[in-house]
Amino acid sequence: MMTEKEITDALKYPCQAWDAEPCLGSIYGEEEIEAAVAAIRSSMNFKEGFGFSSEPIMEFEKAVAEYVGVKEAIAVNSCGPGQDILFRYLNLQPGDEVIVPSINYDSAPLAVIGAGGTVVWGESRASDYLLDPEDVERKITPRTRAIFPVHIHGNSAPMDEYIEIANRHPHPVYGPPKVIADAARGMGGDYKGTKIGKLGYASSYSLHTMKNMTTLGEGGLVVTDDSDFAAWARRVRMYGRAVGAWGTSNVMTKVQAAVGLVQLKKLDSFIANRRRVAAERNELLADLPEVSLPINGRTDEGSFYLYCLTLCDSFAGEKRDMLIKIMKERYNIACWVANPPIYEVSPYLAKMVKGTTPFSGKLARKIICVPIHPAMTSEENRYIAAAFIKCVQDLR
Repeated sequence: MMTEKEITDALKYPCQAWDAEPCLGSIYGEEEIEAAVAAIRSSMNFKEGFGFSSEPIMEFEKAVAEYVGVKEAIAVNSCGPGQDILFRYLNLQPGDEVIVPSINYDSAPLAVIGAGGTVVWGESRASDYLLDPEDVERKITPRTRAIFPVHIHGNSAPMDEYIEIANRHPHPVYGPPKVIADAARGMGGDYKGTKIGKLGYASSYSLHTMKNMTTLGEGGLVVTDDSDFAAWARRVRMYGRAVGAWGTSNVMTKVQAAVGLVQLKKLDSFIANRRRVAAERNELLADLPEVSLPINGRTDEGSFYLYCLTLCDSFAGEKRDMLIKIMKERYNIACWVANPPIYEVSPYLAKMVKGTTPFSGKLARKIICVPIHPAMTSEENRYIAAAFIKCVQDLR
């Protein structure tokens, strides 16, 4: 942990204000501007226009599939619609269950409900906030059609464990439940020698402005090895007429895809820098007794979309909230809580889904996310760590 002198010296650095989740999660340069302009210029041809199933959209899909190591990538307008398409393809019937962690964002459970399925809340592990395989084992039933983990904060979910559980508990009609991952925050991360998104039936990524890479502020991807699903998804994303199904417009534009090709080439460098910041901060906060470091101090796999600490019991709830308040007031560093059980903040989900997750509820009262970004300098990182230590000391 930093010494008192190191804390004092670090706080002299004129650090810019940092949001808890910066509004631009990647880094843009002239290459992205040039790619966007070139795509716009090519679209000025009356016979070509901006298109919705033309190059470079297909080139972008192919590049993403190769990067992840899967057969297919389907570009869509946002991660949520990609998840909707996935669960509509499963043709869920009344009573079909999908196990979904409650420490989550709205889109995952909404996709299940929108497709006619029943959400079963799963508990998360204390070490990394990921869907607990032991709880999945407890809650899987003959009605379970899918297990829907999230690579929360970019932490690498134990996909092989979910797949093994699914194989041991096949549905009586459909076989082993599909393991479908929400990798909105995980693009670029690794898992046991593969990219996040490689394992499981399918995964969805977000290309929103805050995410690890972004296609002009919005966009999403679904990746899979199922070519039949991929063909259906490409047809249904444009109002569904081509497959005789309900649909709406979920297409990506060619300008977004052109920029996505540039961002994809930079993605590994973005992740490397996020891991650099995380590793530095782990050293700066080491042995601070009030906190546990993210994913037990490991920085070799996850994407570190967020840097989330778990506070000790005495800092849970009210004192955690005070810590967030004084970090902002004294040092202009915004921290936040990601994510409390989603039914606690979504009245609709609280109404639509039965049950709660007591352990996850208690865990969420101890979560605090401290800003991280691939462009963050070591000096800024030291300032943020020093401010955090100082605030914790003052609240002891």
